[in-house]
Amino acid sequence: MIIEVKDVSKSYNGKKVLDNFSLNIEDEHSYVITGDRGCGKTTLMRLILGLEKPDEGHVGLLGDYKYPYINAGVVFQEDRLVDGLDAVTNVAMVSKKIFRETVAEELIKFLPKELINVPVRKLSVAQRKIVAIVRACCIPSDVLIMDEPFTCVDSDTKKKLISFIREKQGKGPLVIMADNVEGFDFARIIKM
Repeated sequence: MIIEVKDVSKSYNGKKVLDNFSLNIEDEHSYVITGDRGCGKTTLMRLILGLEKPDEGHVGLLGDYKYPYINAGVVFQEDRLVDGLDAVTNVAMVSKKIFRETVAEELIKFLPKELINVPVRKLSVAQRKIVAIVRACCIPSDVLIMDEPFTCVDSDTKKKLISFIREKQGKGPLVIMADNVEGFDFARIIKM
């Protein structure tokens, strides 16, 4: 599968965020989209996911792909967790193919065991990011797309999470939107 972003432009309230931007995202490759805040990284992610439509150009799927959409494991800038539910439930609820026991095993790689069954509102920002990353990686998906996934996460945990993400990536592409490219030497860096 190739996700083709071709000559895409997008404006908000008359301000152009993306201007004639193109990118091909191929299987088995990792990409880090970087640039200053406000350069359009989040907008690009939303366009790839089909959450928004470009003003000009198109985003399409090429190759042997039978559906008009992609199954994506996604980390948004905001964690989008359900505050009143615990970490295990927040991860397991996104797919009937995910077992709570498996989720617990994945979460305790990064969080103390006693924290995985408390409401996520009691977790720190970094701990909530970890839950969001594990959730994205546990979903059966064609692509992993993450927008600033390592905000507030210390460098040692970031290294462990990158290894975890790459292990879960399988043959699908990985796309990370990030201001800081440190630790992404395995990926193609694309500056916006």
